Amino acid sequence: MAKADRLERLDIRREELEREYREALIAALRVTAGGVWGLFGHNDDRWTRAKAAPALDRLNDLACDIDRLRAQLNLEGYTLHEQFLADRGRPAADAVGEPKQARLWLERLGETS
Repeated sequence: MAKADRLERLDIRREELEREYREALIAALRVTAGGVWGLFGHNDDRWTRAKAAPALDRLNDLACDIDRLRAQLNLEGYTLHEQFLADRGRPAADAVGEPKQARLWLERLGETS
């Protein structure tokens, strides 16, 4: 019974962290949709990276904690973070800018206003 209780507590904590990650991602996406570049890493300049660093660090820290809990619960990795990381980096020449990319992500997450 103790193991079941421990696993239930781990699962509840995982859900809390996933909710927190989603909220942090949505907040960062809203800032980016408002015109602040850096979240998706399209530009390499240090000022843009520095502005986005706190949000990215927070998302990465949360994702690490989530993945650790998911591993303990024998669940697959946290796909939302994996998808976000896959969308980061240097875009193709004809790709949309970061604000539009953020708006698309908000739509995908059902957070259009």
